[in-house]
Amino acid sequence: MTIRFETKPLKIGSLTILLLPKSASTKLPSRGMVMVEGIINDFHFQAPLEPDGKGSHWFVIDKKISKATEAAAGKTVTLAIKPIKNWPNPEVPTDLKNAIADAPQAQAMWLDITPMARWDWIRWIRSTKNAETRKKRIQVALSKLKSGERRPCCFNRSMCTDPSVSNNGVLLDPE
Repeated sequence: MTIRFETKPLKIGSLTILLLPKSASTKLPSRGMVMVEGIINDFHFQAPLEPDGKGSHWFVIDKKISKATEAAAGKTVTLAIKPIKNWPNPEVPTDLKNAIADAPQAQAMWLDITPMARWDWIRWIRSTKNAETRKKRIQVALSKLKSGERRPCCFNRSMCTDPSVSNNGVLLDPE
């Protein structure tokens, strides 16, 4: 099912983001993160849609998309997106990658879990601004992976987990 809509990218801090209209977001299969492929102003892309904590989803308009589509804050863009089932592997942050490499049991489980589960672990670890909390979460993740747990527990998948654009799990208002 293809979801079509028009919207205007927004600025939050240094990021340009595209917030889906709630009418488009409600057609997605999950209130949590959803991987989509689609077209924005005739440019093909694939991106994870992060929940905004208010019932919708958003994603970063990176430099590649911005350059190819001329998408900018306040400028209307046209999208056609559809959820995909086969998630790509996430880019693993260096601190987590190094910790997993030093823990063979955790590494074996990491390689056994789905890409979607890897995204969840990374989102949970990244969802803090505090460096000490992040270190602690990496250690907890290693411990849980070693004991056979495939996903982080007590993690609300429908909250915004990017601390640079959210507060208490809710996307900040645009500038």
